[in-house]
Amino acid sequence: FVSPSHLQPEKSPIEDIYASLHYGLKSFMDAIGVHKVVLGVSGGIDSAVNAALYATVLPPENILLVNMPSCYNSDTTKSLAKELADNIGCLYTVVPVQDSLELTRHQFEGAGLSQKGQDKGHLELTSFIEENIQARDRSSRILAAAAAAFGGVFTCNANKAELSVGYATLYGDMAGGFAVIKDIYKTFVYRLCAWRNAQPGGAVIPDNILTRPPSAELKPDQCDQDSLPPYEVLDAIIAAYMEEDLSPREIVARGYPEADVLRTVGMLRRNEYKRRQAPPGIRVTQRGF
Repeated sequence: FVSPSHLQPEKSPIEDIYASLHYGLKSFMDAIGVHKVVLGVSGGIDSAVNAALYATVLPPENILLVNMPSCYNSDTTKSLAKELADNIGCLYTVVPVQDSLELTRHQFEGAGLSQKGQDKGHLELTSFIEENIQARDRSSRILAAAAAAFGGVFTCNANKAELSVGYATLYGDMAGGFAVIKDIYKTFVYRLCAWRNAQPGGAVIPDNILTRPPSAELKPDQCDQDSLPPYEVLDAIIAAYMEEDLSPREIVARGYPEADVLRTVGMLRRNEYKRRQAPPGIRVTQRGF
């Protein structure tokens, strides 16, 4: 049964998906009987759209945004995180992560390797490893503790592009009680934010969050596109492979660079073990994880 359009007007695709995310999130919170949430906010778009969605389900006093800067976080992103919290009217705090990174470095300096009395050197913390240390400290340590103290759960802010190719740290930014946008492609996250800001009542998500280049800010001058194809290309390849069942050869025939296609499909396959350990979320496409 379909209601006449004058009783139930047809929604735009963006409005329909936003409403579906709201419904799924509210249903989940009601089902688990928890109505407080902690979100890690970085000044990035994924955490911003998650915060905006939770603000449609919970009162602002039940939402706590936590900014966890290291030496790599810019003043811009730190101020954007605070501006987002002010726009929502929710609680906000800052818990720096730099000291815990320094502690881990110090701990590993004294962690020598030996075998049957022989000195085998030590474990070296590379730049890449230190990026993951920061991500894990933020989620599994700080956000988990904040959620316990606040009496709620903490979120996973990962989107579908990141989960597909493993551009998220296991037990780090992949941790959390619920992943609202896990079936939302990165390019569509921007569309959701723009749509939300255009609604009556004024913009919630600061404009600079939508316009600045996406970055995890885990090392100097980091940008997502240093490690990944452009999101417009990445999202299209993932959608063609996952939802249309196209082979890499067929995707290349559509005009996408062969190197990007083979790399994306390879990362998607290799990171299944990560996705198996990701939090539950809301499916809005024909095929989600």
